[in-house]
Amino acid sequence: MFLPVLFHYHEQMAWFKRDKSPLQTPVHQEKRVQTEGLFTKCPNCENVIWKKELESSLHVCPKCDHHFKIGARQRLEFLLDEGRYKEFDAHLKSSDPLHFVDKKIYKERLAKAVKSTGSNEAVVNAEGTIQGHPVICAAMEYSFIGGSMGSVVGEKITRAIESSLDSRKPLIVVSASGGARMMEGVLSLMQMAKISAALARLHEQRVPYISLLTDPTTGGVTASFAMLGDLNIAEPKALIGFAGPRVIEQTIRQKLPEGFQRSEFLLEHGMVDAVLSRKDLPEFIADWLVFMGTDRQTG
Repeated sequence: MFLPVLFHYHEQMAWFKRDKSPLQTPVHQEKRVQTEGLFTKCPNCENVIWKKELESSLHVCPKCDHHFKIGARQRLEFLLDEGRYKEFDAHLKSSDPLHFVDKKIYKERLAKAVKSTGSNEAVVNAEGTIQGHPVICAAMEYSFIGGSMGSVVGEKITRAIESSLDSRKPLIVVSASGGARMMEGVLSLMQMAKISAALARLHEQRVPYISLLTDPTTGGVTASFAMLGDLNIAEPKALIGFAGPRVIEQTIRQKLPEGFQRSEFLLEHGMVDAVLSRKDLPEFIADWLVFMGTDRQTG
């Protein structure tokens, strides 16, 4: 009679039953501060910069004056009055005339570039003013397949030149490019002659053309319209050249001087007319537009 009573007793007590309810986190627990994405590191001096501070300084490092690469639309916003402009020829898109395939299909590269940049091509044409001076501006987008110059880039820059010619508004071209677009072969190389011929007509009509070279400006872009300005200016330490330094060293079998193909080196050797910080560009361009005899917009 004793044992059944004992077993019944243990079932009622359940001394070793585990509590399965989840642990409660204290309400007063300190929250972690999320800093990911708020800072960036300067590739030149490795200074850690708050992104808001970098934006307010026009994407120029406050410590070493390194000029970060910026997009075509940011460039237009910095350069033109109040960041306002009217875009034109935005609908033009590249096709795939050679059905080109390397590591990726060219059509897929184009689709990815359009999605990531929000532009249909590697140049943005715009109409606006610089300190009151009406201008036509074509700004290249390096994030679009390296700012490479294909058929549509050549067409858009030519149309910008023709718009400048028709309106007699000065032309500003901002170059940021790796050169001709290899996926379009000889069709991309033809754009060098096409744009240069259009610039010759602009020169004949004495309409000012200012070329702004940024990091990098190389290949067929340098060999054509980027160096044909009535005034050629550049940002500090921008890489400017045709072939890369390694290719040149292997060709001439000599060690290149320090700073070769940088904007300061080109200024010293007469290849560009001025090297200017990003913040000084609008005022400098406006002063030269006055010197070139252009009028400010009235009303």
